[in-house]
Amino acid sequence: MSHSVTFKGEAKNLLGNQVKPGDTAPDFQCLVGLDVVNLASTPAKPRLFSVVPSLDTGVCSMQTKKFDQELAQMKDKVAAYTVSLDLPFAQKRYCSAENIGHLSTLSDCHNHSFGKNYGVLLEGLPLPLLTRAVFVVDGKGAVVHAEYVGEVTNHPDYELALTALKKLL
Repeated sequence: MSHSVTFKGEAKNLLGNQVKPGDTAPDFQCLVGLDVVNLASTPAKPRLFSVVPSLDTGVCSMQTKKFDQELAQMKDKVAAYTVSLDLPFAQKRYCSAENIGHLSTLSDCHNHSFGKNYGVLLEGLPLPLLTRAVFVVDGKGAVVHAEYVGEVTNHPDYELALTALKKLL
């Protein structure tokens, strides 16, 4: 079942099925550097997946910095990731330049499996992008929070996602 969001006010379909709380977190194959990782490669502890269209845009950068700051106090009790279609090299450059230390990056440029499996791949753009979304997954792999931001250029509900994450600690 497809669903949609708006991108700068224009309706866009999202490819894949919408993930909901209670679902088993879908698998994916993303790149960390040139290594392919999947859901099982992430630690079996509370996980946050912050999905952004591109780290090199204002709202995406602010989203990544906000989660990075908030996650600092949780230290290694959680695993947190920013997911985008940016190349791994661009993600690494961004994180180094912005001193991002509490979020790892996952590049979905390899096969768009995160985008398709989590229903966040925007359809109908001149270049592929993921929509803005946030997922919280518990240590057993169950989705406990899923937010698809209705307008891609808006911020997610940070407090809702962080509250869901903190409840797992």
